[in-house]
Amino acid sequence: MAPEEIKNILEAGIEGAEASVTGDGNKYEATIISNAFEGMNMVKKHQLVYAQVNEHIASGAIHALTIKAYTPAEWEALQAG
Repeated sequence: MAPEEIKNILEAGIEGAEASVTGDGNKYEATIISNAFEGMNMVKKHQLVYAQVNEHIASGAIHALTIKAYTPAEWEALQAG
């Protein structure tokens, strides 16, 4: 599965999401920024992301997915240092 495919799945499934996915083979890292994460703790954010790709994890197309999920405000603060 190509990183671009995962990016498209995440952006289509999470409202207003901007995703960046890197990786090869079946191990990937995804950074997702969306207002949909507002008010969620890290576990809830990850659950929302996993829900979008669960069938691909179950099929083995994705073996490992490292998730970094942020609201736009969290992302902005992180970039500011």
